[in-house]
Amino acid sequence: MTRFVKFLAVFLFNVSAICCQEDYQIKTIAFYNLENLFDTIDDPTKNDESSPIMGIHGDRAVIYQKKLDNMAKVIAEIGLSESKNSPVIVGVAEIENYKVLEDLVNTNTLKNKQYGIIHYDSPDLRGIDVALLYQPAHFRPIHHETFEVRLWDEQGMRIYTRDQLLVSGYLDDEYIHIIVNHWPSRRGGEEKSSHKREKAAYVNTQIIEKIRKDDPHAKIIIMGDLNDDPTNISLKKVLKTKAKKAEVQEGDLYNPMEDMFRRGQHTLVYRDKINLFDQIIFTYPFLTTKKDYSTYKMYKVGVFNPQYLTTQTGKYKGYPFRSFARSGFLGGYSDHYPVYIHLIKEN
Repeated sequence: MTRFVKFLAVFLFNVSAICCQEDYQIKTIAFYNLENLFDTIDDPTKNDESSPIMGIHGDRAVIYQKKLDNMAKVIAEIGLSESKNSPVIVGVAEIENYKVLEDLVNTNTLKNKQYGIIHYDSPDLRGIDVALLYQPAHFRPIHHETFEVRLWDEQGMRIYTRDQLLVSGYLDDEYIHIIVNHWPSRRGGEEKSSHKREKAAYVNTQIIEKIRKDDPHAKIIIMGDLNDDPTNISLKKVLKTKAKKAEVQEGDLYNPMEDMFRRGQHTLVYRDKINLFDQIIFTYPFLTTKKDYSTYKMYKVGVFNPQYLTTQTGKYKGYPFRSFARSGFLGGYSDHYPVYIHLIKEN
């Protein structure tokens, strides 16, 4: 009898899963800090010597290809089990230029997805940018532009950091907006550098305000490596994010990752302290209170951290398995875990 009950439970579960797949479609949207995805060419117009790969004395071309293949493997697997597809939209950070993205999307792992690329050169002193990859079969960009984060130091000298990328377009037949971020680092200390990330958050509010002038109920996704946790001032005081879905109203920003952070989830570890710098935040129209999935709504938010993305032994056991260290190329992936959301919609 017990064996029959187990069989029946498995059968009903499989039937339910099949019915769900037939009734709904799931799209994955992700963000991934690619940890110094630089090419092997010395660009005299950029400070690309700061890239770890430029300091390696071995076969840089082989290392570069391994780095690309590692990044491609991760991107291809994010959300695959639920959506049966790699992410239809991927925001990326710490990339050098358009060429490295071309090489990435043309790897054997990703080339059949035919990812499109939206990229602008940023004024960042390290020569790193943000960008957006998308599958043209599912997302059709209509407009994109960048926004400067203008900062100055105590001597009045300009601090150059990454621009913020806005991409607007159609996810199937729905118009959405995506803001890709890589906010200023905590170099010099968290408190001393906090004002830089608060300014970056303020630029986000200006982009959102611009979008809402034309569409007050716009579907907006904010994603990126924010170099702040969900509980920091830049998120709570400037963006005014809310952690509880029940408290989110029209005009608010919902950050489901605040609750995840409080429960100990993270995307990086620094000096044995966990942080959840990589976040995906979105506006009220992505939420549903009436189980209405006639348009795309949030279904699941997560950190993608399969075992192979984590260091298994040694001093840094439990840290993300990164690509580079002072000793050179480690053969790993990134010092950040990627994050993702699943959007669900009735067929």
